[in-house]
Amino acid sequence: MNERLQQFDSKMKKTCDHLEAEFATIRAGRANPHVLDKIRVNYYGSPTPIQQVGNITVPEPRMIQIAPWEKSLIKEIEKAIMASDVGITPSNDGNVIRLVFPEVTEERRKTLVKDVKKKGEESKVAVRNIRRDGNDAFKKLQKEDVSEDEIKELESELQKLTDKYIKEVDKLVEEKSKEIMTV
Repeated sequence: MNERLQQFDSKMKKTCDHLEAEFATIRAGRANPHVLDKIRVNYYGSPTPIQQVGNITVPEPRMIQIAPWEKSLIKEIEKAIMASDVGITPSNDGNVIRLVFPEVTEERRKTLVKDVKKKGEESKVAVRNIRRDGNDAFKKLQKEDVSEDEIKELESELQKLTDKYIKEVDKLVEEKSKEIMTV
């Protein structure tokens, strides 16, 4: 692939990767440890990712269990979860913290699918903005003695990349929507 196209390809790929990461944090009824990815725990005065202060397991389809490496952290972990937007109240037995996910209602599923589609649209807009930036950069190449044919070829290749990543976004949205609507 042309090195001029390479940078735009990697930016579009990052957009899709970001969308995938966003989708991983969306709660769809089943317990997914990724909903805890953004939560930070106060660990000796510094905000630390929850995955670094305990062992996270999914013993049942609708439960996440957090076993802190230090019992003194139980209160801090609970506080961090309560302050987050996970929307689940943690319970503990002195050794482990449990997060029990309620059954997701039909109405909530539809709302989640709308959110997924909205995030998908935002990603498509980001991909198209990258294409626009690429086309602008290619137009500036005329001043650097690059032939019109080469510029047209670059624009054509960039359009193919854009189409590829738009399809990828559509596929991610469809898969996540299907996952959410599956009871």
